[in-house]
Amino acid sequence: MAQDIKPTRKNLMEIEDRIDLSERGHDTLEQKRDGLIMEFMDILDQAQDVREDLEGDYEAAQKKINMARAMEGDIAVRGAAAALEEHPEITVESRNIMGVVVPQIESTKVRKNLDERGYGILGTSARIDEAAEAYEDLLESIVLAAEVETAMKKMLTEIETTKRRVNALEFKLLPELYDGKEYIEQKLEEQEREEIFRMKKVKAKKEEEEKEEAEEAAYYLEEEGRAETRTPGDD
Repeated sequence: MAQDIKPTRKNLMEIEDRIDLSERGHDTLEQKRDGLIMEFMDILDQAQDVREDLEGDYEAAQKKINMARAMEGDIAVRGAAAALEEHPEITVESRNIMGVVVPQIESTKVRKNLDERGYGILGTSARIDEAAEAYEDLLESIVLAAEVETAMKKMLTEIETTKRRVNALEFKLLPELYDGKEYIEQKLEEQEREEIFRMKKVKAKKEEEEKEEAEEAAYYLEEEGRAETRTPGDD
């Protein structure tokens, strides 16, 4: 790449401007990468807690539903589940974390009172109520896990993208620009040395010509002086 650059002062100034811009961009991207990693570690800690809660809620819900099936029968449990009239609602908004847009998921109408679940209170036992409540807890954990996991994946993708950009600047673009600058500076120094050498030769030649002219003029003056001092009888 360096050899493709014409070694001129203008190109040297342009490449210096590009180096300055690239270095500032590199520093900015490094700061962004470090900030993203810190945010990602916080989300990762949250994700680990959410996963543990999700696993615990899932196991609890399975135990409750199995107990309800054992005590009330599978048909009664399915009937209670089918009786639900008002289903949970999920709304998805977004929030910004250091330039990364991540989802913010809100759930409503998940937890319900006994009279809001659709099945008759007298026709079912506490086992079904406990199973319903356990699955409400599980659904809230699933919604939270979806939000955290999605945010974590988006953050990780942005971190990898930023790392690639930092590496591209640090290991490819900036070294090429440094090489180009060094190449131009070397060529300009060579041109300057050649110009100095040429000017010295021109000066030396001019001085030599001036010396020859002076010697020639002195010779003619000397000859004229001799001619003037001669007498007519000398001829």
